[in-house]
Amino acid sequence: MSYEIDLRGRRALVCGASSGLGAATARCLARAGCEVSVLARRASKLEALCAELVEGGAPAAHGVEADMDQLLDFARSVQDHLQEIGGVHICVHNTGGPAAGPILEKTEEDLVEVFSRHQLTAHFLVRSLLPFMQQEGYGRFVQILSTSAREPIANLGLSNSIRAGMVGWAKTVSRELPPGITINNVLPGYIGTDRLAHLKEALSQRSGRSPEQIEESWVEGIPEGRLGEATEIGEAILFLASPLASYIRGVSLPVEGGRMMGL
Repeated sequence: MSYEIDLRGRRALVCGASSGLGAATARCLARAGCEVSVLARRASKLEALCAELVEGGAPAAHGVEADMDQLLDFARSVQDHLQEIGGVHICVHNTGGPAAGPILEKTEEDLVEVFSRHQLTAHFLVRSLLPFMQQEGYGRFVQILSTSAREPIANLGLSNSIRAGMVGWAKTVSRELPPGITINNVLPGYIGTDRLAHLKEALSQRSGRSPEQIEESWVEGIPEGRLGEATEIGEAILFLASPLASYIRGVSLPVEGGRMMGL
């Protein structure tokens, strides 16, 4: 038996959507007939993406220019947009990953910045979007995090710290949300995006190995034998955003080709 995901009549907000995992997720939601609002700092990229989403199946697409590093401005932009469209049924929380490096090289200011960008924006979105979802009787929050939430990754001290905290926060929220409204996390592994390319370069400079050697070492530890594709993350999020996932809440779903060793 096969199932086709149909999100016609639903609206979604995808953060960090100008490229990479956010853009791929927006495309997957559009193909399911969802009206999509894409949020990012670069307005120039959003206009082209919105046109692509409508061509790909979205009944409408909207660009929301906002910087998640500026919490008050971000909140204002989101609230203004919600007033325009009325609310969303699906929210995909996705932000730029923290800078690489050992945690003891990071300052207290670095930690505060990362906490604001990741944790505080997520908290704001849940509290702001929840009333409309309750009114509609349908809501899906999905966070794009990292496998570092479960298995810390060397040289990603900030990511290891904030991702694990956000998993705990989401599990707590999942126990407080009303029926019909869920929150879940997707934990991407090594996915072929610009973010991974930047991490590869940073590791290369620190270790003295070539970027090609670093990628080879990653792939050696992945049973699927390759890096993942951004669309594979988008499809997992599409499932969690759909009615098919109505009885799933508070979980962290690894999408990493079997690389993780934990149960």
